[in-house]
Amino acid sequence: MSFHYFAGHAYRALTARKDGPSLYEVCDPVLAGPSTGDPHIAKFYKMALGNPALRVLLNRAGLPELHDEARLGRLREALRRAREDQVPDWAAIGAPVADLVDSIELDHPRPPKIAFNRDAPALSVIDGVIRDCAQHLLRSYRESGFLPTYAAFNLIGDPDVRGRELIMALTGLNARGYKNSSLLFNLARVFIARSSARAIINPPWKGIAEPMWEPVQIRHRSAYYDAFFIEALLSYVETGLASPADTAAAKRAIDDMVDFCINISREEVKAQDGRRFDVITALAPAPHPRFSRFFAQIKQDLGFGVYVPDCDTTACSFSAATQAGSSDPILDQPLLDFYEGYQVRGGTNEPRVTVPLNDNIDYEGGVATWIDNVKGERPYGNDLDPTLNLDILEVSFRNLARWKVLETPSRLATVHRIIAFQKRLAESGAFANPRSHIYYLPELYSAYFGRCYAAYLALPLAAQQAIDPDGAFDLIRTHVLSYVQGEMLAGEINVFDAALALIALGHLGADVRTFAPALNCIVTQLGEGGRRGPFRAYEWNKMKTPTRILVGGPEVTSAFVLMGLALARKAMTGS
Repeated sequence: MSFHYFAGHAYRALTARKDGPSLYEVCDPVLAGPSTGDPHIAKFYKMALGNPALRVLLNRAGLPELHDEARLGRLREALRRAREDQVPDWAAIGAPVADLVDSIELDHPRPPKIAFNRDAPALSVIDGVIRDCAQHLLRSYRESGFLPTYAAFNLIGDPDVRGRELIMALTGLNARGYKNSSLLFNLARVFIARSSARAIINPPWKGIAEPMWEPVQIRHRSAYYDAFFIEALLSYVETGLASPADTAAAKRAIDDMVDFCINISREEVKAQDGRRFDVITALAPAPHPRFSRFFAQIKQDLGFGVYVPDCDTTACSFSAATQAGSSDPILDQPLLDFYEGYQVRGGTNEPRVTVPLNDNIDYEGGVATWIDNVKGERPYGNDLDPTLNLDILEVSFRNLARWKVLETPSRLATVHRIIAFQKRLAESGAFANPRSHIYYLPELYSAYFGRCYAAYLALPLAAQQAIDPDGAFDLIRTHVLSYVQGEMLAGEINVFDAALALIALGHLGADVRTFAPALNCIVTQLGEGGRRGPFRAYEWNKMKTPTRILVGGPEVTSAFVLMGLALARKAMTGS
């Protein structure tokens, strides 16, 4: 968006006719004065929503229905109860806010259909972009000592979180600070979405993945991100385009990131049967995540004071270490024994999914996200994401022999249940619905299915038959290819969309002629990142609560473009 776009919409927000009490007229009488009761909610309000810049922007954003004194009073009373009650009734507290959330209209991107160039760029051009992306990653690693990723806030929230989902979050999350931030962020998003400020906080964009143009971005490091950076650098070395010096630099970075994933980020927990397992936490203890002191405090104030391990970071870290040739004993643990305790099985285990934001899908056979730490803490309750379950399958295929999956009936049964879960998603078409996903987009699911499918095809035919006797993988492949070719690449896309499309198409053995739209998008947008890298930052994954928090970065875009182009190059050259 241009300067004139933001200047024009800022002027409209600052001069709009005010109709009804503003966010601050609602909250200040309850939360701006001396704190009593729970100190976090008032502190969060002052830090996150009461900051001077947002106050100026939302000063004239009012809600006419709050002229009704009774309705305004119920809203303020809910805030008082959230602050004062020792054991708050969060469903009752959230009800007046949920009613307001249901008054806003938000939609997922619907890129227009466009004609595209069917001629793919020359292989030499593709090789040049691969080298540019690799140099960006190696340079960033050399300068920072790690490959950074960024988190950014979009205060307008996620289209899938309506009033009903807000109540799910308030009643299903465990940490009070996380409930506080979810309540207040959702109240604020009503004033944003129904005012001129909406155009500034949520400007339009091209494609599906959201560009990260928010002014405040929190730089950090996580084992989950390092795992994919490892895969990107491995794919660069495998292209044969790396010089001896680059190969050595990539190897050093890979070794360091493997160590970060499986040693520095390691945490011991108890499985559901009482056995001890080493798993991987997304945020290692300080100072390893590389937060600044300022942003470390923001993380605390948002309600993320305790960060527990998760099944996805564990799976991806084990996979990356396996691909890098690590022989660390941690990899000998049969993770499927651990995941079985977090697998949803109707009527046979404790309900795992306490925050069912995507309850449009059948959870049977899926593995939940968050792992109780050794103290038994569950700050985020639990949810279940389809893409995470692809990562569990992928790491299981890579360690099939090591974990004796085929020889152990319970492990093979766990795999079969996850595959059945994925098959239902494909057959119903739910995988292509953004609402079905907690942390990802359907295009991410498609790319990650390609990654999983490639690991499956690398197995001996007898193993493939034992794992998938009913041909579920081929069925899912057909549906995913149809989505990528018929929906994603039929419309306007951005660079990150294009990279994900190539990862899916390349791994799933698509006709190389279908690569052209994605390849041309990447080549023509080279340089869009300016001084920060070849390409700009886009949404890789997200949190839907407490508000829409996007994670990505210029390095992330370079990594995914590199992996997509490496796969395309391999298919185009027949290597």
